[in-house]
Amino acid sequence: MKSRTGLRTMTGRLGALSDEHHDRLMALAREVSFPAGARMFEEHCSADRFWIIRSGGVNLDLHVPGRRSAVIETLGQGDLVGWSWLFPPRAWHLGAERQSPVRAWEFDAAAVRAVCRENPEFGYVFVLACAEVIGHRLEQARVRLLDLYGPYGSGLPR
Repeated sequence: MKSRTGLRTMTGRLGALSDEHHDRLMALAREVSFPAGARMFEEHCSADRFWIIRSGGVNLDLHVPGRRSAVIETLGQGDLVGWSWLFPPRAWHLGAERQSPVRAWEFDAAAVRAVCRENPEFGYVFVLACAEVIGHRLEQARVRLLDLYGPYGSGLPR
């Protein structure tokens, strides 16, 4: 079983998983490492896994036609990378690039969805935690795009 202390760094509702739910999730984890600068995934490609960052940084970006991709958010220790695997058509909504060397826990999406189906209580808690991440990412994307391309002062108050 993976150490409980490592997941204490998870952000939001994921960090508040009960010991039982934590253990259920971590039973599916595998430790991975990636070099800096490499792409993790591209928009519209198949989403079949997700990660929780142990160390390092990942930039989430959005393709903007006729311009460079816009970095929407930079993720770090404890952050969930990827939620598109939850919903059909299971294709990434954003792209991701490693800002620095990354160590993470990697999860096979099909295995996590199966555990969610088999244990509805875990599924509810886990999907609710992912929904919190989705809401935050949508707000970050909106604010960042307004900062980059909207009229002056159009972003949300900080």
